[in-house]
Amino acid sequence: MSTQQEPQSFTLSMEREFDAPRDLVFKAFMDPQTLSAWFGPEGVDTPLDRIEVEPRVGGVWRMVMVYEEDGVPKESPIDSVIQEYDPPRLLATSQLDSDLAEGQTHVMTLRLEFEDIGGRTLLRLTQSGFNSQEYADMTRDGWASSFTLLDAELGRARPKSDAGTINP
Repeated sequence: MSTQQEPQSFTLSMEREFDAPRDLVFKAFMDPQTLSAWFGPEGVDTPLDRIEVEPRVGGVWRMVMVYEEDGVPKESPIDSVIQEYDPPRLLATSQLDSDLAEGQTHVMTLRLEFEDIGGRTLLRLTQSGFNSQEYADMTRDGWASSFTLLDAELGRARPKSDAGTINP
């Protein structure tokens, strides 16, 4: 009698504080135009015409990141379904991820929790279902780079009269 072993799964957890109100940070994950401006690590684009968001449980959170590797155009699709949606507090998605090298398909989940901290936002990100620690680490680096771009985008989105002040 043989048993089938479940593939090992790795999880990525990180926190990031943004100098912007929670509503604005949450919107940056849901508005296609804003997503296009920041989503994807440096050197990767996420064209507006390749983003689709249906802001509801059961809706899609779909985009395609495009980049070049050794001069060859590449794409990295994200095709997720929203599992939990509680604006501006929570966004949770799941997607099937295929590992062609391993010939396996597995579920990846993403949970984004947005906490208001006095006019600023603490984002808690948990992403699971990675098939290797290397893949999780590469994704952590990608998120960190993306969040640097998001910081800049949030700075542009804040009203100028609001800059440098904290609203109660």
